Amino acid sequence: MYKNIEKQVNFRLKDLVDYQKGQVVSKTLVQNEHVSMTLFSFDKGEEISTHASGGDAMVTVLDGTGRFTVGDEVFILKEGETLIMPKDVPHAVYGEEPFKMQLTVSF
Repeated sequence: MYKNIEKQVNFRLKDLVDYQKGQVVSKTLVQNEHVSMTLFSFDKGEEISTHASGGDAMVTVLDGTGRFTVGDEVFILKEGETLIMPKDVPHAVYGEEPFKMQLTVSF
């Protein structure tokens, strides 16, 4: 089920994806018909433009600060904070500063 990750090893999720200047970097950990789990790093000013998901999407910020626009609402999340973006509601993600997040989508 899990890929791109060692098993039976103690680690911190935020250490599994690196920052890259001017980029959004992703690392898929799980992808199947029920769930998708991906780690992301965003450089400051980088974004994922508005889109909708076929499942509820839960994000947890692992490092830094990100801005999440969900429908007409804007949320600023910092390390340790979590937000659920409902299925089929348009959303976007923006790096207020370099930040890392874990995204889990349940279908």
